[in-house]
Amino acid sequence: MAVDDKYISYRIYLVAFAIFLIALAVAVKLTNIQWVEGDYYRELAKERTVKNFVIPANKGNIYSADGSLLATSIPKYTIRFDALAPTKENFEKYVNDLSDSLATVLNKSSFYYQNELRKARANNNRYFLVARDLSYTEYVKIKGFPLFELGPYKGGIIIDQKTVREHPIGKIAERTIGYERKYDAGHTDGKGIEWAYREYLNGKDGRILKQKIAKGQWKPIRDMNEVDPLDGYDVISTIDVYIQDIAHHALLKQLEDYEADHGCVVVMETHTGQVKAISNLGRANDGTYYETTNYAVAESHEPGSTFKLVDLMTILEDKVADTSTVYDTYGGVIKYSGKSVRDSHEGGYGKISLARGFELSSNTVLVQAVYNNYKSNPSKFVNRVNSYGLNKRLNMDFKGEGRPFIPQPSDKNWSNISLPWMAFGYGVSVTPMQTLAYYNAVANGGVMVRPQFVSEIKEWNRTIKKMEPVVINPKICSDATLAKLKAVLKNVVKKGTGSKLYSKDFPMAGKTGTAQVNYGKRDGSGLYYASSFVGYFPADAPKYSCIVVVHKPNTANNNYYGADVAGPVFKRIAQKIFTEVPSTNEIKKLDGKIAKQEKNYNAYYAKLQKTNQLIPNVKGMPGMDAIALLENLGLRVRTKGIGKVKNQSLKAGQNITKNTTITLELS
Repeated sequence: MAVDDKYISYRIYLVAFAIFLIALAVAVKLTNIQWVEGDYYRELAKERTVKNFVIPANKGNIYSADGSLLATSIPKYTIRFDALAPTKENFEKYVNDLSDSLATVLNKSSFYYQNELRKARANNNRYFLVARDLSYTEYVKIKGFPLFELGPYKGGIIIDQKTVREHPIGKIAERTIGYERKYDAGHTDGKGIEWAYREYLNGKDGRILKQKIAKGQWKPIRDMNEVDPLDGYDVISTIDVYIQDIAHHALLKQLEDYEADHGCVVVMETHTGQVKAISNLGRANDGTYYETTNYAVAESHEPGSTFKLVDLMTILEDKVADTSTVYDTYGGVIKYSGKSVRDSHEGGYGKISLARGFELSSNTVLVQAVYNNYKSNPSKFVNRVNSYGLNKRLNMDFKGEGRPFIPQPSDKNWSNISLPWMAFGYGVSVTPMQTLAYYNAVANGGVMVRPQFVSEIKEWNRTIKKMEPVVINPKICSDATLAKLKAVLKNVVKKGTGSKLYSKDFPMAGKTGTAQVNYGKRDGSGLYYASSFVGYFPADAPKYSCIVVVHKPNTANNNYYGADVAGPVFKRIAQKIFTEVPSTNEIKKLDGKIAKQEKNYNAYYAKLQKTNQLIPNVKGMPGMDAIALLENLGLRVRTKGIGKVKNQSLKAGQNITKNTTITLELS
């Protein structure tokens, strides 16, 4: 018995010692957690219960020059269903009504939705897709349907919201408006105005601190944000929607008529360089056309005869020949180093002046004029070309501008035919936009300005930044040369290759161009024509310059020349702009009306000042007038949309509290 007692005592001591060791270990661990690793665990607990959430900034809008909305951000909603969230009683009670309601909005049968919802519940599907890409009104409607109106925990509705960029005017000028893409890895890229001006458009995201509560829900810790979001600024583009529409449809019609591969058109304001319209259309496999690439900015190619203006300007500036100098066309064929240069008119034009050779786009005349005067010193000719800036990019804000190429005598590939080939637009490469900027300089009294796509950055009605015209070359050539160039460009349309475009009531000036592309392949595969016309209008007092380029027109009827393919687009645009665009001359007749409006506004504002500073009813007022009125009363104004005021967030008649924000919904 004594032995058993002793054995039991040992066991008790052993258990007590083990408990002591465990207690000691726990104490050491607690001490370690509290003092050694305490900061780490406190931070971990904070991360799991308290978290900074991003408050996305509202991205700015892009507007046209006439105030039309070109790009804006709108919310899109996806609705899913947690089939296990509702009780069996609620599910059976509401599933039929829910199915009937969904069928009225989502264009599928009630039977379909009832079947899918029951299947989701049977399969324990907690994330069943009901609908995606819903508008706000559709989302609100569905959110109020039977069962879903019970909320996420009792009704099982799951709502995901995302913001997408929309173009209210559709596909027109889509590549110029552009886009910005954000990838999961944090990488971004884009095109057009959206990408070039993202620094202004995107704003800065805010931060709010939230604490985790039950079932994965988070609530703000305090009323104020850690960092308030800063909304993006609005970008006012130079695009005129009306002119854009004219240019787009004129180009589209010609591409369809000639079954062309692709083409572009640009309309630019002469004095400022502001691009009023730009359309880039490529052909899809089904024969339709849509904006795929910004050809006007990115596609550098041989210009053909539109480059002959460079020849004529250089010759006149160097005074090596004059417009009256006579050249023999030699039956329309002349050879250099065994290579033939031909005129499009079989048999040539006999002996004609340099000016007439330009008007008729004679290759033999222009090549002789260049080669005979510069063959012993080609650098003199090329240096002149370089001085016009044609060997450099325009350095526009847009990403992806094509690189021009002007052969230099120092290049290893320079040969005996380089100079004569340059004279009629081969062996050189420029983009349509670079060609347009050069011709625009002639129309603009010799001042070359950079093409401009954005005129202003705004925050509501406050200008943040104004884009002034950028002069690339203050004087591209002498006034004497300009006068002669303008005369021959006008004659191209009046009695030259562009005579089909002539209208005695509306003088235009420009140059046709027809270039063979991919002619270097021995088997001739891939060979096609690029037809172009570039010029300005009205000829005597230029307001706009324009270029049209059509690639790979159908040559079945032998109509692939610039005058036949590109010229009609130019004429249609020019005449429509000046016959259909509302005239600004009418503004003078409205002076009395404007003065009356200002008088009424001032009287209304004075009356408000005497009524204890009450919030006025601005419904029906133009947005800009309402903004000015409310800001003068000390309110902060936010707007949604453009046009007249449809709704206001603060009711009329309330007392005004300074710096309170009022939101105006514009129609």
